Amino acid sequence: MKSLKGTKTAENLMKSFAGECQARTRYTYFSSTARKEGYVQISNIFLETAENEKEHAKRFYKFLKDDLQGEAVEINAAYPVELPTDTLTNLKFAADGEHDELSNLYPSFADVADEEGFPEVAAAFRMIAKAETAHYNRFMKLAKNIEEGKVFKKDEVVLWKCGNCGFIWEGAEAPLKCPACLHPQAYFEVFKETY
Repeated sequence: MKSLKGTKTAENLMKSFAGECQARTRYTYFSSTARKEGYVQISNIFLETAENEKEHAKRFYKFLKDDLQGEAVEINAAYPVELPTDTLTNLKFAADGEHDELSNLYPSFADVADEEGFPEVAAAFRMIAKAETAHYNRFMKLAKNIEEGKVFKKDEVVLWKCGNCGFIWEGAEAPLKCPACLHPQAYFEVFKETY
């Protein structure tokens, strides 16, 4: 790969690295809020997504590290300040950020990388945008579940799994506490076997 030094692509990679690192930290904050509010599954999803964002940051940074080791890349960018409020608000904020990355930032950064002759970087931006699409969709579904009161209650009978002990419960609603380990309803999620 040719040198990134002095290119718009290098600047976009550093902006993306910084943005992913910040998203990761925000998601860990949001995870704590969700857990405190009794949404253990949503808390875990925020943590999982935070780890995904770390990997995106690592991918962007590796392009820079391999070519610009020891140099500084100056960026001028704006990043959102959003402290944890409540889980529903946090999910919507997170979805908005993911949507901006998948629909605006990363496609435009990919185009610049293509124009500057960095097809591997362009491909990385496009593939990571696909991952951000999955994050966006998941955050929107979780927000809808909270809005509709369907985190622990469904319209039909489903299997619920206790995230603490693995007990499986059948019903339209998760039990208020696990009959096996006595952990609260917060630990239940819809059981799925997709392997």
